[in-house]
Amino acid sequence: MLILLPPSEGKSAPAKGKKLALSTLTCASELSKPRSEVLESLVKLAQGPQKKASDTLGLTPGLAGEIKVDSGLMTAPCSPALEVYSGVLYEALGWSSLPTPVRKRAEDQLLVISALFGALRPLDAIPAYRLSMDVTLPRVGGLSAFWKKHLSIALAGLDSAPVIDMRSQTYATAWVPNPANTAQVHVFLEKNGKRSVISHMAKLTRGEVARELLLQSKAPTSIAGVAKVLSKKFEVEHEVPSSPKKPHCLNIILC
Repeated sequence: MLILLPPSEGKSAPAKGKKLALSTLTCASELSKPRSEVLESLVKLAQGPQKKASDTLGLTPGLAGEIKVDSGLMTAPCSPALEVYSGVLYEALGWSSLPTPVRKRAEDQLLVISALFGALRPLDAIPAYRLSMDVTLPRVGGLSAFWKKHLSIALAGLDSAPVIDMRSQTYATAWVPNPANTAQVHVFLEKNGKRSVISHMAKLTRGEVARELLLQSKAPTSIAGVAKVLSKKFEVEHEVPSSPKKPHCLNIILC
């Protein structure tokens, strides 16, 4: 089983740690070069005129401090990715509170798709940064298209087992796993027979779903098996696709 996560905009900056070493990250042989290209472009942008950096990164005036963070990425201290990402989804996943054997299994079960690093495993040491997949960087171009050509090679074969996709659409386009083995997780709020899409609660629920799957001592071997596991804790609808070119959908219904 593979659980795909988006990064979080919110990050906990490590107070201490070694500086970034691309050679130690997941899929280093395939991804170190493209990672270096994105990193160098981002740092150079952040060290240049602030308005250009803000406009390129889509930052409001209140987030101008993030530019300084990006300007120092080459020497910033690093921590494991699952300790750096600190948004709602990651709080609900609760990495630090998972039992040690579960975290050990999760090293192979979790994969974060990142605008800066392409793909990360939980223990990959990274600094806090600010960069979204919908950004177009100088000399690199649109990040989603950039990473798609590299991740299709680096992650080949990882979609032979069930893939549970928690990513937003922005990140989902950077790597498209085999749809026959993939289930996208959607969260809906149902009131008076009507369903609506929710943002904050959707992120929280996806984190809870990821945690529930990680806690299974034996990982489900099919999408139907994943739905069965989740149905013990959530109201789940399993939508089987009408075409082999489309992924399954696991709809989590909140009341």
